[in-house]
Amino acid sequence: MQEKNERRSNRERSESTRAVLIEAARRLFIEKGYAETATPDIVAAAGVTRGALYHHFEDKKALFSAVAEAEARAVAEEIDRVAPDDMPAREALVKGGEAYLDAMTLPGRTRLLLLDGPAVLGRAGMDEIDDRHAARSLRAGILFAVRSGDLPRDLPVDAATHLLSSAYDRAALAIEAGGDADAYRAALAMLIDGVAALAG
Repeated sequence: MQEKNERRSNRERSESTRAVLIEAARRLFIEKGYAETATPDIVAAAGVTRGALYHHFEDKKALFSAVAEAEARAVAEEIDRVAPDDMPAREALVKGGEAYLDAMTLPGRTRLLLLDGPAVLGRAGMDEIDDRHAARSLRAGILFAVRSGDLPRDLPVDAATHLLSSAYDRAALAIEAGGDADAYRAALAMLIDGVAALAG
């Protein structure tokens, strides 16, 4: 029993250290940018040793990837919370998109996911992360709308997911830069309704 408790305690300490590193790195990546953040800065901010950092992450890039993954997961959780499975398809798409835009207003999130993310991890690397989170939710919503007849049956789901995801990303960046959030929300809803009208 004691051995089991020790294993649990070690695992909890390990998870706690990992979480502290991710949070410290997130803060520094936002404040200073990825290129200007050195691993000694992260170690100092997290209050851990360099050995602890490299025990959990191969390098700074791997740590950045973990930060991006955590941010993307948080965004997807908000989308899924606002647009549950029992919501009508068209409403779920619109509400889910609005939830995405809301979630992206968290300070630093657009920089991490839409600017630094592709620069550090490459477009393919960020797409892999997105495909596990917000893009997965969006694709599921589009597929549900196609199957329910709210969107055209012959709509290419993967292509539509990529295009609509790009539109939401662009809106998030524009809103952060001071754009009219209501105008972007309305335009995106009209875009969805325009495609829905083709369903007849």
